[in-house]
Amino acid sequence: MSKSDAAVRRVPDPSITAIQQEYGATRSPRQRYADLVVGKDGWWPLIRHELTILSCGWIPGALGVWLRSRLYRLILGSMGRNVAIGTNVVLRHPGKIFIADGVVIDDNCCLDAKGTTNVGITLETGVFIGRNTMLSCKNGDITLGAGANIGINVGITSSAQVRIGSRALIAAYTYFVGGDHLHDRVDIPILDQGRTAQGIDVGDHAWLGAHVVVTDGVRIGRDAIIGAGAIVRESVPDFHVAAGVPAKIIKDRRADSTADLS
Repeated sequence: MSKSDAAVRRVPDPSITAIQQEYGATRSPRQRYADLVVGKDGWWPLIRHELTILSCGWIPGALGVWLRSRLYRLILGSMGRNVAIGTNVVLRHPGKIFIADGVVIDDNCCLDAKGTTNVGITLETGVFIGRNTMLSCKNGDITLGAGANIGINVGITSSAQVRIGSRALIAAYTYFVGGDHLHDRVDIPILDQGRTAQGIDVGDHAWLGAHVVVTDGVRIGRDAIIGAGAIVRESVPDFHVAAGVPAKIIKDRRADSTADLS
């Protein structure tokens, strides 16, 4: 998708405005906590969530990984075999987090599937997520394709749909901005003007260097490469290399390749 042809979805900002309005003083602390973290109302979902996290979320080493691989099935949407989840991993709206076989989530990550109408977060087979990475749904969806490798301190936010393709390599400190703020009015704060959301799509086998920023509405093609520190505001075709601020296409990888790509 590109900013010129993608349909703009205008949505409220559930990360700020909607939370301030809907989770205000009229709701009890328990209800607000359930809205923000548990994803379901009622005492039993709250108790099950709290007991599960408190019993094993902090335990280090192989014992902690083994316990989480068993007990987190009680609160996640689904969880495959041979899943390894590190210590202090924050799960918000875990019933909308779907984890396939062989996924590894390192310490101190945050998987936040928050939203009222979204599907949530889907991690396909063999995904690796480096420590301190945050996946944050703002009533949108995030999908990481099979074998995708996400580096440390990566941030992915989604108010629509952010997809990272299979076997994609995302280096440290990369940030995917899956939504934007409306700002056409000057009589009210930008905070109160809602958001637009077009989504981001990263093709299979793409490689994004460290400290890349990908803005809303961008499509990065399969086997594309984005140089470190680039700010990607326009879509990048398959097999092309882009770099710079803003990112510009500098090369077609196929021109120097002897491989048969037909």
